[in-house]
Amino acid sequence: MKKRVLYSEANYAAIVRDHGYFVDKTAYIAKLERVRNPVFLRPRRFGKSLLCSILRYYYDRNAAGQFDELFGHTWIGQQPTGQQNQYLILYLNFSTIATGPTIEEIEKSFKRQCNFILNGLRHQYAPLLDLLPELDQQAPVADNVSIVLNAVGLYGLPKFYVIIDEYDNFANQLVTGHKDLLYQQLVAEDSFFKSFFKTLKEGRETGAIANVFITGVLPILIDELASGFNVASIITLRPEFEAMVGFTQAEVDQLLDEVYADYALDPTTRPEVDTVIKNHYNGYHFVNPQGEALYNSTILMYFLDHLTIHKEMPEYLTDLNLRTDLSWVRRLTSAQAGDTEAFVTQLTSENRIAYDKNFLISKFNTTPFFQPGFYPISFFYLGMLTQQDNFFLRLPNLNIRQIFIEYFNELHQIDVSTRYSELMQAFVNRPNLETLFAGYWREYIGQFPEAIFAKVNENFYRSTFFELCSRYLSKWFTWNVERSYPSGKSDLEFVGKYHEQFAGLRWVIEFKYYSNAEWRKLNTPIDAFALQPEDSVQIAGYVEGLRREYPEAQIAQYVIYCFGNLGFRVFAK
Repeated sequence: MKKRVLYSEANYAAIVRDHGYFVDKTAYIAKLERVRNPVFLRPRRFGKSLLCSILRYYYDRNAAGQFDELFGHTWIGQQPTGQQNQYLILYLNFSTIATGPTIEEIEKSFKRQCNFILNGLRHQYAPLLDLLPELDQQAPVADNVSIVLNAVGLYGLPKFYVIIDEYDNFANQLVTGHKDLLYQQLVAEDSFFKSFFKTLKEGRETGAIANVFITGVLPILIDELASGFNVASIITLRPEFEAMVGFTQAEVDQLLDEVYADYALDPTTRPEVDTVIKNHYNGYHFVNPQGEALYNSTILMYFLDHLTIHKEMPEYLTDLNLRTDLSWVRRLTSAQAGDTEAFVTQLTSENRIAYDKNFLISKFNTTPFFQPGFYPISFFYLGMLTQQDNFFLRLPNLNIRQIFIEYFNELHQIDVSTRYSELMQAFVNRPNLETLFAGYWREYIGQFPEAIFAKVNENFYRSTFFELCSRYLSKWFTWNVERSYPSGKSDLEFVGKYHEQFAGLRWVIEFKYYSNAEWRKLNTPIDAFALQPEDSVQIAGYVEGLRREYPEAQIAQYVIYCFGNLGFRVFAK
């Protein structure tokens, strides 16, 4: 039976029963059993909730009769650990906890969700929990958890396996919303939240809880909860768990093999699809910067969903749900305008920023979180930066690069939406790179003050030109940035989508930069500037490599010289 792409589906049983594509990560269950109270942090939309669902069905006593159906085709189904379907499950997802104006309102939301689930255990595990009393919906959650856990020893019941997904979701909203008083009340020694975690710790000590598995995004809260839950094992940066969520290249290759076979997609389109998804969804290094990069699995499934339905790539390669990450960037940097501009400008121009790896591997609280020197660490955990090496972080892929350039434009109050339609339409009607770049220079570069051009390099022009074009031309083109060839990496490439009117077109562009000061020293008219021989040789090397890969492509090559904001030259070869 043909499988389906179940984009954003986080219920494991639904994926199996609806014949969804599934990348088997169940071997990690055996590894997790060797860890006491694991805490695993990853960015939003990276597959954490699906992992929680897998654990839930694997350990739940109520799912014993479904084990072969749900896991028979998986690694763990063929090599079970012996703990399968042995436990009662307490599954809590804190992403829906509301952050009201007072700590009392937050606790009310916490009670409403958690106590409802706790009360439902009597029916979920009848007749085992028939003797469990009706729980008071208005009682502190910690008290009700204690009642439930005490029943394990009192009635000789199976242990609980506790799963908490998005443990820090509502707390992060308080932190990034600068609601410091509410946050401090939340993590106070006598708070309802810390009491809840103290109760879980007690349940581990008494044996009523077999294990606690926690997911989240930031390590701030787990540090604040140390006195209440100091039994946690933070496995976020342990090498053996780096690929527990997200996809490796081998996993993506196998997935695409299945998709192409199931949907009879044209195999000649595969190289282009491989390149596009690698540029946009790959590039994450959470533990080892020299190791294999990971794909954002959820965003990749967004792409595959469109590919299987429409037999073509989506017009916009960035999932709209990912665009909300820009709001996190704004929140974290809103208090430090000058430092924010420097941070974002450096990433736009350099695509790298220094970091202190000691901060990365340590727990941290809210004290340094909004400090500019700590931005790289904060953005690493949010999935906006990844490890380049032991000294620098970088933007992982084109999706995230577009988000940062969008913020760069916002900080500088640059209009990217109201003055380009005629320029872009003219390009689609008659593609001409020099005319397109002249319009970019006039309408986009012309908005910046001269001072900015002392801080940029050729990457600034490449990145902002790419981002602007992607806003208007994504229906027809994709772009490669720093594509690797035997002779080096090209700066920027326009690639006509295989299913649109410019299919087969490939433009390779090399950018060169002179600052205003450097150019004035040369004392040469811009119109008199000539293509430099070494630059001609450089781009010819890239094109030679490209022709070997795509001998039928319509390849053109260009060198663009940018002279601060004074002018430019475009040379076609």
